[in-house]
Amino acid sequence: MPKARRSNDWGFPRWRGYGSSRETTTVRLCDRHGCEEPGDCPAPKAPNSPERWMFCQKHAAEYNRKWDYFEGLDKAEKEARTKAEQSENAGYAEAQHYGWSGSGDGSRSADEMRALEVLELDADVEFSVIKKTWRAKAKTVHPDVKPGDKEAAAEFQKFQLAYEVLKAAEERREWKG
Repeated sequence: MPKARRSNDWGFPRWRGYGSSRETTTVRLCDRHGCEEPGDCPAPKAPNSPERWMFCQKHAAEYNRKWDYFEGLDKAEKEARTKAEQSENAGYAEAQHYGWSGSGDGSRSADEMRALEVLELDADVEFSVIKKTWRAKAKTVHPDVKPGDKEAAAEFQKFQLAYEVLKAAEERREWKG
């Protein structure tokens, strides 16, 4: 008579980890021909289609590299869809000021990033460096230094506007924190 084997699954505490059973599990393979990796990344077969390919991470990245969301749409439809998406996602843009962290880690707005580009600074720069850089750049093109030079005046206004945007953002952060 064969000896009965005791199961590890009875009673308490449970001796094996959750999800570790003896039954076989079905793993869907990547839909790319010849690939043996698990296909756990869905990719649409066509625009606005519910059907999906299931690729491994490598082939999903390859598939999405040249994906054009606006393919087959004329200019007016592209603009309408872009506008609709921006209005749907407006809540995310409005909530960006609830960030937990400081500057340089994604907490700067697009306007702040453009202002930093004008001043040729990195995203994680301190405000004291911003002020110092702004003063140095503004002094070179100030209307008192270069009277009558319209290009210098336009450049000065650009620097001034960039500094005002960054100063207002810094004041908001100080007030909030």
